[in-house]
Amino acid sequence: MIKKLSKTEVAQKLKRLSGWKMVKGRNAITKTFKFKDFIQAFGWMTAMAIYAEKKDHHPEWFNVYSTVVVTLSTHDSGGVTKLDLDMAQEMNKRK
Repeated sequence: MIKKLSKTEVAQKLKRLSGWKMVKGRNAITKTFKFKDFIQAFGWMTAMAIYAEKKDHHPEWFNVYSTVVVTLSTHDSGGVTKLDLDMAQEMNKRK
């Protein structure tokens, strides 16, 4: 099992991850991504789904038209881990 990071560690790492923030009342991070249209949003989600499958680490997300709300937490570890931060960095990079 991957080690859950402390809230202090997560807060420090989030300073380098544009747009990501802690979820209130939960050990998770979240960001809302906006795209030009549904096709761009869905294309990005498809690319990220392939990345997630390769890493065996899958996001929680919600999509309406051109908006994708992502929440990341490693459920097996009970909170945010390096896997979540790596996924967040990849999502920012591919946006």
